Amino acid sequence: MANHKSAIKRIRQAGKRTVYNRMYISRARTFVKKARIAIRGTNKDSAINATRIAIQDLDKAATRGVIHKNNAARRKGRLQKQLNAMLAK
Repeated sequence: MANHKSAIKRIRQAGKRTVYNRMYISRARTFVKKARIAIRGTNKDSAINATRIAIQDLDKAATRGVIHKNNAARRKGRLQKQLNAMLAK
């Protein structure tokens, strides 16, 4: 346990940031999961819409610094690749 006043404050701040970041990470994961489920389905419009929402949320998380921008780009690229394969069928 920290002994200095500044270290104790840093622990408090880190805890708050962890909760904040976890919210954005889990939200992005949820939207990506919904998009993948929609891509596995047959309705093209819902797959396109779900993918668009997931990409927006990944961009939001990357902008806020919750995930790295390259991590967001990689996830978006993989999702778009799956959508394109579904649309090509």
